[in-house]
Amino acid sequence: MNAFIRQLATTGAVLTLWGFCLPAQAQPGNDERAPDLGEFQKLKAPEGNRVTFHAYAEGVQVYRWNGTGWIFVGPEAVLYASEEGGVIGIHYGGPTWESNSGSYVVGAVIDRAFPSTTAIPWLLLGAIDSDGPGIFDGITFIQRVNTVGGLAPAADGDYPGQIVRVPYLAEYYFYRASR
Repeated sequence: MNAFIRQLATTGAVLTLWGFCLPAQAQPGNDERAPDLGEFQKLKAPEGNRVTFHAYAEGVQVYRWNGTGWIFVGPEAVLYASEEGGVIGIHYGGPTWESNSGSYVVGAVIDRAFPSTTAIPWLLLGAIDSDGPGIFDGITFIQRVNTVGGLAPAADGDYPGQIVRVPYLAEYYFYRASR
């Protein structure tokens, strides 16, 4: 029970930090604006692609202790249309993003940047598969930015096979080829 309470407290702290970490342009209705990447321009989507959808994610990064270190298993997150809510889909291992309408996109990491020592890295991913009716059909690139939390525990695990779920927040920008 204490571990559960600690996780709830951590989630609350992460949610509080969320509001302080968002750039000014990351407001609802501005989905077609690319994020401010600051000094991490290597995460910019290639020319010929434009932002077509922007989502907020709240969830966990799952890790498994192998006896010598924490191995990343995958994400488990809910995707929201805005900071205020509006569930539009889920995000899970693959990595895969799936909309409520049934479309999906599977990505592969192209590059990463580490703007914070207390959060998972920002990513540029290339789409390797997408299909279905909805927002994720035809996606070419994905950016994960403005991350909060989600790092593997600093302490060793108690036993091989132990699973931990670490709360995280992020913004995802989805691109399609310009027409």
